[in-house]
Amino acid sequence: SKKRKFVADGVFYAELNEFLTRELAVDGYSGVEVRVTPVRTEIIIRATRTREVLGEKGRRIRELTSLIQKRFNFPEDTLELYAERVAARGLCAIAQAESLKYKLLGGLAVRRACYGIIRFIMESGAKGCEVVVSGKLRAQRAKAMKFKDGYMISSGNPCREYLDKAVRHVLMRQGVLGVRVNIMLPWDREGKLGPKTPQPDVITIFEPKEDLTAVMAPKVEATA
Repeated sequence: SKKRKFVADGVFYAELNEFLTRELAVDGYSGVEVRVTPVRTEIIIRATRTREVLGEKGRRIRELTSLIQKRFNFPEDTLELYAERVAARGLCAIAQAESLKYKLLGGLAVRRACYGIIRFIMESGAKGCEVVVSGKLRAQRAKAMKFKDGYMISSGNPCREYLDKAVRHVLMRQGVLGVRVNIMLPWDREGKLGPKTPQPDVITIFEPKEDLTAVMAPKVEATA
């Protein structure tokens, strides 16, 4: 039935996303898109480092194709995997959360790592961003640190289009840290860097046009 199909599609996407997140975390994995055509199923992997995703002479992407094909019982030659480079790395919450995760694992101070991420996001053209790190940061007592910059909305329908969110768990020696990155995307007419639809509360006031009738000189009729 149609209901079962939607549930099955959702489960497939969730499992695929989970698998690719674990497999391609180091290569800047930042999302996946599944396109189903009558002939074949196309899976487009978005990443910041596409060369590493493809591997030497396309070896790694062939391995991934084979694994996904066997796991989900796709018939032979009906599954295609593509790698697509992320246009703006600074406007991708998943890529920035992964970056922050590896900075913290490398032993960088929390405050310094977060401010570095925020600066990079804002320089990439974001309208605003928020980074939250919670857990045992220094002492035994767990706490949360919140870093904000720019303009951020937190309610209403534009939230779905304008906010890019990502959550990651960092396994530190003293315990698990939670990392959350929220990015407020800018409005983009082409829809490449951000959503096409403008925010409903943003009003543009145009300059009034000059009244043409007042400017035009009165016509003088020629007398015969």
